[in-house]
Order: sequence, then structure tokens, then C-alpha cells
Amino acid sequence: MSLISQNPVSRNRVKAKRDDEPSIHEDNNDIDNGLESDSEVSRLIKRRKEKEKQIEMEQKKEIKKLENFLFGSIYSPVEFGKAGEEDAQDVAQDGSTLFFLDRSVNNLELPGESDDEKKNKERKAVWVDEEEEKTTINIAKVNRLRKLRKEEDESLISGSEYISRLRAQHTKLNPGTEWAELDSRIRSDTIYDDELSDEEKGVVAAHGYRNVEADDNILRTNEDLVVKSNVKLLPGLLEYSRLVDANAEEPSSGPINSVQFHRNAQLLLAAGLDRRVRFFQIDGKRNTKIQSIFLEDCPVRKASFLPDGSQVIIAGRRKFFYCFDLVKAKIDKIGPLVGREEKSLEVFEVSPDSSTIAFLGNEGYILLVSTKTKELIGTLKMNGTVRSLAFADDGKQLLSSGGDGQVYHWDLRTRTCFHKAVDEGCINGTALCTSPNGRMFAAGSDSGIVNIYNRDEFLGGKRKPIKTIENLTTKVDFMKFNSDAQILAICSTMKKNSLKLIHVPSFTVYSNWPPLNVNLHYPRCLDFSPGGGFVTVGNAAGKVLLYKLHHYSHA
Repeated sequence: MSLISQNPVSRNRVKAKRDDEPSIHEDNNDIDNGLESDSEVSRLIKRRKEKEKQIEMEQKKEIKKLENFLFGSIYSPVEFGKAGEEDAQDVAQDGSTLFFLDRSVNNLELPGESDDEKKNKERKAVWVDEEEEKTTINIAKVNRLRKLRKEEDESLISGSEYISRLRAQHTKLNPGTEWAELDSRIRSDTIYDDELSDEEKGVVAAHGYRNVEADDNILRTNEDLVVKSNVKLLPGLLEYSRLVDANAEEPSSGPINSVQFHRNAQLLLAAGLDRRVRFFQIDGKRNTKIQSIFLEDCPVRKASFLPDGSQVIIAGRRKFFYCFDLVKAKIDKIGPLVGREEKSLEVFEVSPDSSTIAFLGNEGYILLVSTKTKELIGTLKMNGTVRSLAFADDGKQLLSSGGDGQVYHWDLRTRTCFHKAVDEGCINGTALCTSPNGRMFAAGSDSGIVNIYNRDEFLGGKRKPIKTIENLTTKVDFMKFNSDAQILAICSTMKKNSLKLIHVPSFTVYSNWPPLNVNLHYPRCLDFSPGGGFVTVGNAAGKVLLYKLHHYSHA
């Protein structure tokens, strides 16, 4: 009973097992069919895997191409200097870059292509307006465009010329700064000394940009592109602007008797009756004071740089004068001159070669002093009293005038007078001035008349002046040509605002100078900067007025 009752199995389960178990013949048939189906399944699986691998490879290639297109060759970057056809083809097949360098192209010459065509292809304007040449502008009709004229009767100009003159006007009003200008010579020297050149390093300019620096030096600055150095100054109205006073940091307590620019155009000397000589660095904005010298026993009547810029000669109504060495910052008191009894050496002129100082002496004597030894080396004697001097011919000749109304020409090598003639309409000569090139000279008198002569014609016997200026009504005390002899300044210290600027080519006076809204007070001295860009006026109120002339691009 117990044996039967343990683990009983139902009849239904037994029947089910019998139904599920295959017979021996069925098993043999299924085994034969199964071998064939397994081989086909394995083939299909292999094919599917191969297709999946191919799809994955293609997807990877597409992804790499897309990444290289967007971000460059990130998997195999290009190495310069190892370019060849095989390497380039391998790189192209890998899909790491979309281009390769073909060095052989530069060695090929296309038939029928000249050097001019190559240059035109290399440097071509991005955009050109065809309407510029067809358009004409009347610059004489509109008041604000008249300043663009080069000739007085000019009216219609082309559109391209109009654009170039506007650019030139802009560069005059807004000159470039020195630190932004490229000096190719200095730059090339420093690179050659300190570092290897580009050719030694293997760096070569790309095709189309080779020799650009040599061919396009005009693009180095913003001025030479449109501004020409030989542009003439126009008469009528003078373009200028008022700047900060040159001595704004330390005005003088007495009249200013001398102002002069150093030859570097940045240093300005101002001296007067307050017995101080001040030096200012001129930039038109701050005009910083650099140094001041106090002379206890000499109110300054005149102070002047030597043309070489090394010393300053300072004189007053005294028997002696001072010499200030700019390099050593040392001042020396010189005089009285041996053998002379002059009580005043307040008026003098320095030769352009910095070798001689000519002082006005008593009874028509002219005292010649060496700048090296500061000793008297000779004298010249006029018939009348001497009142004004001017050097010519690089210091080899000297002009003088005075109480007899005549103009003397002296040869300083022989110390003789080789020409003497009467200044037309002059009774007492008070001022002389020669142009920088020595072709012209101006003579002023105590009646306010200024005669301008051609020097060669005057020496040849022609006594008639080429122009007589009658705009001053009081004694002419001072005259000065600017650096290119296109402007002549004439001044009288006896009347307010009695300072005129003359356009020398046309011999006409500028109508807008002196400024209507500015009081020049009693002008006593004037000087132009070496480049012509600045003009400064010293007056009896102790101020040094500073103006910028827009025609000149450099100080």
C-alpha cells in the first residue's frame, strides 16, 4: 500500500508524455532535414553580420568626413614639408582632409599668360563703382566744398577725384600716429639681427601675396595714398585751428620776446622780460613744460637755438650774453667782447651752418662771434646805423639794413661788401628776412611798408620789388618765412593784432588772419615749426598762442 501510494502519477500525464515523445523513425527524418537548415541559417547570419559591418564602416566614414569638413583634419592633420602624391592620395582615401597640396602646379606656366596678367590676378580690387567716373561734382557751388579746390577757378571734377580729395582732407584733419606707422627698414634690420629670416625658417609667402610689401609700400601709411607733397597752398582763406597755448602750464609774467621751435619740431623755446627761458614739449594737447632757466641779471630780449640744436644763445640789454648747452644742461656767461664798448647785445642772428653769431654794434658795426670759441672773430662796417640782419647762402653771405635805407650784401669769407642798393621807398630799414632757399628776401621799414625782392634780380641791378605789401601802418619789427617759403609773416609790436600772413606765390594777404574772435594782443614774435604744421605767436600779455595749419601734415 505504501509503495503504491508514494509518488503517484496520473494517467493523463502518462498519456501526454507518450503523445509528446516522437517515434524512432520520425527522429531519423528530422535529423537529416536539420543538417541542411542549420547550414543555411549560419550563412544568413554571416551575410547579415557582413552587411552590418559594411554599414557601420560606411557610417564611420561618413561621420569622419562630416567631422573633417566641420572641424578640419582632427584624425590625421596635414604635415607641411611632407607632401607627395602617394601621401596625398592615402590621406584623401582615409577621408581625413578634403584637399591636398599640389607642389607641381607652381612650376607650371600657363600658355599665353603674361606677367601683367598674373599681377592683375594677384591684386584685384574687391569692388569698383562704375558710376564714379560718370558722375561730376561742382565743388565751387557749395561753400563747404570750396576747400577741395586745387586751383582758384576749378569747379567740376569727376566722382573718383572728389572721393580722393575728401580722403585727403580727412587725413589732413586727422593725421596718423607715429606708433601706428611701419618702418620697414628699421623693422627688417632688427629682425635680421635678432632672429632668423622667414626663408631660413622655411616659411614662404603664398602664391599671390609674394612681394606685396615691395610693391605696395604706399599702403603703409594713411597719408601718402591721397596726399601729395607738392600740393600748392591756396590763397584766399587759410585753414587753421586754435590749439592749447604752448605755455599754458606756466605762462610768463612779462612780455614774450622770443619763441622758436627746435629742429626736431617737438621742443619749443619761450623767453621774455621775466628773465626766464622755458622749454615746452609741443603736442597740441598738453604742451608739457620740460625745463625753466632763471637769469637773475638779464631780462631776455632775444633767445635762439643754434641750427644744429646743441645750444641756446640768450641775450638782453647787457654787455654780455649767455650760452646754454642743451646736452650738458650747463649755462655759461660770455662777455663783454674784447675790444668793444657796446652796452647792449640784444639783437643778433645765427648763421644756418651754426658757425657764426652776428650781433648789432654801435655806429654801424656788425660784430662776428664764433660759436665754438665765443670770441670776436671780425667786424663789418655800414655807412649808417645797423638795425637788422639776415643770413643767406648757407651762412656764406649776410644782408644788413639800417638808417641809410640801403640793403648791404656781405661776403663773410672775404668780409667785404660786394653789393649795396637802396630799398625802394625806404628811409629807415627796420627788418630783414630771407627765404630758406635764398631766392627771395623781404625788407621792412618804419613806415610799415614791406618790399619783397627776387635776390638774383636785385643783385643784377633791378631795384624794383616784385611786390610791395602795405597792410601794416606802423613800424615793421619782425618778419619770417615758413619752411617751404609759401607763407611770409609780418609783424608790428606797436599795434594790437598787427600780424599778417602773406601767401607768397600770389603775394596776397590771407583775409581770415588774424582770427576775428581771438585777440592776439600786442604780438612780439612768431615762429613756424620745421614741417610747417604749427605756428606760434608770443605777445606782450605773456602768452604763447599755438595754431595748427591744416595744409601741412607734419609739424
